[in-house]
Amino acid sequence: MSDSIDKEKTQGETENERSTARIDTKILIKLQNVVKDFEIGEFIVRAIDNINLEIQEGEFLVIKGPSGAGKTTLLNLIGGLDTPTKGDIYSFGVLISDMNQESLTIFRLMNSGFVFQNYNLISTLTAEENVMFPISLVGESLSEQRSIAISLLKKVGLAERREHLPFQLSAGEQQRVAIARALANNPPIILADEPTANLDKTTSAFIRDLFDEIKEMGKTIIIATHDKYLLELADRIIDFQDGKITNETHQSEN
Repeated sequence: MSDSIDKEKTQGETENERSTARIDTKILIKLQNVVKDFEIGEFIVRAIDNINLEIQEGEFLVIKGPSGAGKTTLLNLIGGLDTPTKGDIYSFGVLISDMNQESLTIFRLMNSGFVFQNYNLISTLTAEENVMFPISLVGESLSEQRSIAISLLKKVGLAERREHLPFQLSAGEQQRVAIARALANNPPIILADEPTANLDKTTSAFIRDLFDEIKEMGKTIIIATHDKYLLELADRIIDFQDGKITNETHQSEN
């Protein structure tokens, strides 16, 4: 009888440990057997080849690999900018790969901020208006939009350039506006595609310091980059080639 009770107790403790492990391991994003194909004429090009990946809440993940490896496609899938040909993508426990475009747009607006390699600023809007734009989409008042935008532009060192149009800004300044815009709705996830590419050394250092601050804010950061300093900030680095993860390094192991 005692053995039976002890056995049940041990099993119960094991289940509790498993449950605790599940709670402690806060998986924010999960990709299961994800494939992405593109049709180019009569050919099918496989950009993402059966990827399985889990990203934890608050993790700083770097994706690195050669040009054409599929890094941007992977970022777009993770962030809900694109949908997979096959497989499932979960974000916050929600199956976003099955969402319709309207629902996906709303989900992205509330949960993800994007920093693109080519900035993707709206050319007819000032720096301040570019940052205000995503805030306006969630229904904030004009005064609140402006207050948030000015605060974020101060954070990225561009308060005095807030009334300038994108063509009046340098490449580095445009990228800083893009980072401010990505933070506009205070999303828990930040995705960035080569954010320091084509920037001079001084501007690259400033951008890297911004990502260090964003990391301290506890946000989940996913970046495609080869930048040495950004690699040093990462909790985990995955090597990506031909649409596949070829290696994975946890910085704590270094």
